[in-house]
Amino acid sequence: MPPEIRAIGIEGLPEVRAGDDLATQIMDACAAQGTPIEDGDVLVVTQKIVSKAEGRVMTIDDVEASPLAVAITEGHRRDPRHTEMILRESRRIVRMDRGVIISETYHGYICANAGIDASNIPGANAICLLPVDPDASARQIRDAIRVRLGVDVAVLVSDTFGRPWRNGAVNVSIGVAGFNPVVSYVGEFDPHGNELHTTTIAVADELAATAELVTGKLLGVPVAIIKGYPIERMDDADSRAIVRDSDKDLFR
Repeated sequence: MPPEIRAIGIEGLPEVRAGDDLATQIMDACAAQGTPIEDGDVLVVTQKIVSKAEGRVMTIDDVEASPLAVAITEGHRRDPRHTEMILRESRRIVRMDRGVIISETYHGYICANAGIDASNIPGANAICLLPVDPDASARQIRDAIRVRLGVDVAVLVSDTFGRPWRNGAVNVSIGVAGFNPVVSYVGEFDPHGNELHTTTIAVADELAATAELVTGKLLGVPVAIIKGYPIERMDDADSRAIVRDSDKDLFR
């Protein structure tokens, strides 16, 4: 059989709130939809519902904007208090221009606005921060599925990042559990006998992007299951494998 994978959006999850048992909500929604979670599946969970369940949604009403935040925001539509939280959630600022902030988060990710946004969350002046430890979030969901259903799955937490030099954002992985997020072909040979010296594929990002095709941004579908992809199982998976070391970053 030729290679084939399926991506299935999971509907019917309630509005997630702080303290919710997200793994149980996901399993219940899959059961209600008639989409079984099976051994070897890849479960893609969007960052927003993970952050909601972990209490990472906040209002900026009580945030005091620093003079720097006010100066950065002047002339642009973002609230200076929102900008202040971007600065607080950033390890370093990579670039600022025309109100846009590209920063390095404390997780090591380079992205716009430290991953903070205000979409798909209820309430005035509310913003959503990234999970503190997305890998731990993914592991918790994976462990809960294994306990309740007796199956071993891969779990990744996805978020939407822009890309340098290309228009349009894509979903990438910011947290992983149960599988190798980067597959290396170094030392292998192509069909013409050429040895591969540098080729590594960020399969976690590819799976996250695949899932976005069925979750979308406005569909209210925050979880997807990908079936048929041959994951390389790994109990000690770490999303830092996706982040390029600083000594190899030519644009740092």
